[in-house]
Amino acid sequence: MQKVLIALACTALLGLSGCAEMDKKTQTQTVPVASAKPTLNAEAQAALAAAQADVKTAKAKNALWTTAEEALKAAETAAEAGDSATVLKQSAIAQAHVKLGLAQLNYPQIPLSN
Repeated sequence: MQKVLIALACTALLGLSGCAEMDKKTQTQTVPVASAKPTLNAEAQAALAAAQADVKTAKAKNALWTTAEEALKAAETAAEAGDSATVLKQSAIAQAHVKLGLAQLNYPQIPLSN
């Protein structure tokens, strides 16, 4: 009977020591600090907003070129990464292609049959 009590006492001590280790781990465990997300400069933010508005206008008039849409997506991806230079470049491409797509609406229609 005495051996059983000693065995139970040892088991209880081992269990408590395991709990004590868990407390130490939770107390000393540090939460990783989220790195500061890079931000765009004001010029890049304005260019992105203008490109988004232009693409929306062209889409409404069924004059959106796929290259303009791709450039806008690239600019938005760069904006998430905080790359202002790429945002400016891709936004300018999107706006130029939107302008060309809208100008194409004014071209004369070409008859398909004689």
